[in-house]
Amino acid sequence: MALADLAGKDRQNSFDEHVAADGKVEPKDWMPAAYRKTLVRQISQHAHSEVIGMQPEGNWISRAPSLRRKAILLAKVQDEAGHGLYLYSAAETLGVTRHEMEADLMSGKAKYSSIFNYPTLTWADVGCIGWLVDGAAIINQIPLCRCSYGPYARAMVRICKEESFHQRQGFELMMALAKGTASQKAMAQDALNRWWWPAVMMFGPPDGDSVHSSQNMAWKIKRFSNDELRQKFIDMTVKQCEALGLDIPDPDLKFNAATGHCDIGPIDWDEFWAVVKGHGPCNRQRLEQRNRAHDEGAWVREAATAFAAKERDRQQQRAA
Repeated sequence: MALADLAGKDRQNSFDEHVAADGKVEPKDWMPAAYRKTLVRQISQHAHSEVIGMQPEGNWISRAPSLRRKAILLAKVQDEAGHGLYLYSAAETLGVTRHEMEADLMSGKAKYSSIFNYPTLTWADVGCIGWLVDGAAIINQIPLCRCSYGPYARAMVRICKEESFHQRQGFELMMALAKGTASQKAMAQDALNRWWWPAVMMFGPPDGDSVHSSQNMAWKIKRFSNDELRQKFIDMTVKQCEALGLDIPDPDLKFNAATGHCDIGPIDWDEFWAVVKGHGPCNRQRLEQRNRAHDEGAWVREAATAFAAKERDRQQQRAA
């Protein structure tokens, strides 16, 4: 029997059994209020991150060093806008409106990934975002393709394919700089020095301090803990740094033969929480730019609404 057909006290037990058996929950199915609330929070924050994430790289479109690089960056920023659209659409299936989500973002009520509150100071930062930030995103998001909520899982399939391309593009850019002139390699190293720790913190607080992880894993919204995902990213990136000939800015980094993993030094969680709470280098700038873009785009939304109304009237006249 489908979840949508169940009633009464059997709903919770049937829901738990359905999720435990790797079944997909669909919009019309019954679901616990807390499950719905958690999905709205996570999917909307994910969507906000895609939208705000266009800003650091979009800042470099007009300054890309070649037509090829400009075309690549334009395509990537456009992809991120599309990812935001997919995710807002997935969240809307849970009963929240896009207007509500946008209002929460622009007021500062809703959060987005802390990584996008750091500045892109040089062209190498564009490579680091593609390589490190999108690389971390892929590790975090591939398990979401098996998320228990169907619309979210299906949206993530395409998003992960495109993010994989973005990561490769970023790595290729970093390779070009690392194998270039001494000043280009120094630029790449400087970017790595500034982006490494924020990228490591992208997976969220350590498992012991994570408020939502255990419940999200029980609901199979998440499949792995923050620390498990972070370790996978570290192990992968250390090998990539060796291929680039760049040094990870961590004097305590070492391979642990007993665990088979790379150990890193202490993470500055005070910095992480400061950025999350709105005190990062670019928090205010990001929200101001998003609000300004929303205001300046009002005429486009009004024109689209008017056109849709005219089309609807034409269709009604034809049907009459």
